Amino acid sequence: MDFEHPPTDPVSACEQWFAEAGEQSGLPNPNAMALSTVSADGRPSIRMILLKGFDARGAVFYTNSESRKGIDLAACPRAALLFHWDSMERQIRIEGAVTRVSDEEADAYFASRRRESRIGAWASAQSRPCASREELDAAYDEQAKRFEGGDVPRPPHWFGYRIALEHIEFWQGGDARLHDRVVYDRGDGGSWTIQRQWP
Repeated sequence: MDFEHPPTDPVSACEQWFAEAGEQSGLPNPNAMALSTVSADGRPSIRMILLKGFDARGAVFYTNSESRKGIDLAACPRAALLFHWDSMERQIRIEGAVTRVSDEEADAYFASRRRESRIGAWASAQSRPCASREELDAAYDEQAKRFEGGDVPRPPHWFGYRIALEHIEFWQGGDARLHDRVVYDRGDGGSWTIQRQWP
């Protein structure tokens, strides 16, 4: 990226960095990102998840809506993402409002997952106490028997979430910690304001 003359469209710039991370980072999951949410009583929480879709509408991930992040997003539907590719000295930060993807999108993605992962989505009471690994394995076996010989549909509590692209920051590491940073903020009319920032 030319930080002196940054591109007018941050979406295509994100897509280019994602592609380059897949080709050059050497990471097993170059689409890994940190997701930050806030609970109803203002407690922040962060965890690593995987990006599963990206376009001008936003960044998409999927999860159990009854998990901690799902409960947080129901109470406060805003989130922040961080992509960090250490070997490339690059970061992208994204912040925005969160909405659910359509049922059709969620169904299509769920159907693309391994059968074992689909069964696991039914078996796991995500983020809630689990007495032992034995209890987890027993829950999985129960669901495997339930769906034996048939399709494994998407659980009613398993959704896709889309984080709107309201604020995007590109960060490129530099010598002597003189990093390059450029920030895009989307205005009410949909246009972007672009600002270089001090490292």
